[in-house]
Amino acid sequence: MSLNLEEKKAVVAELGDKLAQAQSVVLAEYRGLTVEDMTQLRVNAREGGVYLRVLKNTLARRAVNGTSFEQLGDQMVGPLAYGISEDPVAAAKVLSEFAKRNEKFIIKAGAMPNQVMSTEDVAQLATMPSRDELLAKLLGTMQAPIAKFVQTLNEVPGKFVRTLAAVRDQQEKQAV
Repeated sequence: MSLNLEEKKAVVAELGDKLAQAQSVVLAEYRGLTVEDMTQLRVNAREGGVYLRVLKNTLARRAVNGTSFEQLGDQMVGPLAYGISEDPVAAAKVLSEFAKRNEKFIIKAGAMPNQVMSTEDVAQLATMPSRDELLAKLLGTMQAPIAKFVQTLNEVPGKFVRTLAAVRDQQEKQAV
């Protein structure tokens, strides 16, 4: 079903808003996928925090025009699904995982602000840990010295209590 002019403007505005907050965009060709496959991809994207949309390329070109993803306009050819995420790794990760399971789903290109990425670059980006994973590792690294310090402080009274118990046991043996 064709969109009227007002609906097209709304789609371009919505995509422009998403692109203004985005850290990565991934383009993938979905030719030959079944409805069930596309539904599964949408579910995976939603769970991964990725905005996934199938658009006419002319509308997508208008949306990226004037943004830091403007250079991606040359790559917009054929039936494409657009994955957009605020996490630089999320879109690449979700779409690459789906592409591994579906040979008809082909990643064409990607972009980060002011930088277009090839298919290989997107694959490399997908192997990197996400922002949440990196924050968890950083927090664990920061907590390790504190946890070790607390463990050391707890060891002093624990050792004292064990020594007293050993002395008590020894005195009880001598009393018997």
